[in-house]
Amino acid sequence: MHARRRRPAGLFRAPARTRTTRKEEGASPAAARRTRTAQHTMVAIIGAGKMGEALLAGLLGTGYAPADVLVAEPRQERAREVAELYGVDVVSTREAAKRAETVVLAIKPQDMVNLLDDVSGELGSGTLVISVAAGVTTSTLERHITDDAAVVRAMPNTPALAGTGMTAMSGGTHTTPEQLDRAERLLESVGSVVRVQERHMDTVTALSGSGPAYFYFIAETMIEAGVAMGMPRDSARTLVSQTITGAATMLNEPGNHPVVLREAVTSPGGTTAAALRELERHGVRSAFTDAIEAAARRSGELSGD
Repeated sequence: MHARRRRPAGLFRAPARTRTTRKEEGASPAAARRTRTAQHTMVAIIGAGKMGEALLAGLLGTGYAPADVLVAEPRQERAREVAELYGVDVVSTREAAKRAETVVLAIKPQDMVNLLDDVSGELGSGTLVISVAAGVTTSTLERHITDDAAVVRAMPNTPALAGTGMTAMSGGTHTTPEQLDRAERLLESVGSVVRVQERHMDTVTALSGSGPAYFYFIAETMIEAGVAMGMPRDSARTLVSQTITGAATMLNEPGNHPVVLREAVTSPGGTTAAALRELERHGVRSAFTDAIEAAARRSGELSGD
């Protein structure tokens, strides 16, 4: 597996600055909404929750014009908010499915089958369907659209909301290499992307899907330990969050291995060695392994396919 990495794009409300720039250049919001870019096909995002909005903001922040993107959102207040904030057209799910060449399904897994049954007749024969709903398999997507539908199953994680997500994706039976490339480019708007075989998706869910929670748990534990030893909470939080950020940056450098990095910090008989000895004594390594295996099992149970 090889992950394509991109530079962080910032928080997902950043595209508001893009619209300000257009205004300064003299283009009206209505004109900006009507003007499409030649290099992009029409994308529809069905579902304007957190992940749907992150993808919308990511696309607008990486070269898509508002006219290149449709949004379908059943909640009227939320639909108005998205239209006002991003300058995109908010339409019905059926219209979105009919007009777009790429349809992103960013809805709850339990709503997927009903949605697919509702819009399958509107999808064109060459439409690419990308699902970011956890646990929904490509066979489920194909079964409720058409047997020869071009589908991609994607599993982003919550750092996508800040443009630094990790997304794993796998294509369906009839998805072409060009369509996989198109899906990958789209998903790169919110972070890095790796292609995997679908049989590994439960492991992906356990590693990167649930992974941010593991680091938040570690951060919480470290901060509370610092507070217990008399450190002001704000200072402890700053120390821990920047330490995690810096460690992740070093780990992302090509050729760096976690064992080598850990050994570089661990002097014989030093403070780090004492801390790691306690972690091993309490079985933290095996507990993490058990936790990740439990998450993968639960992912398989929830997919039920």
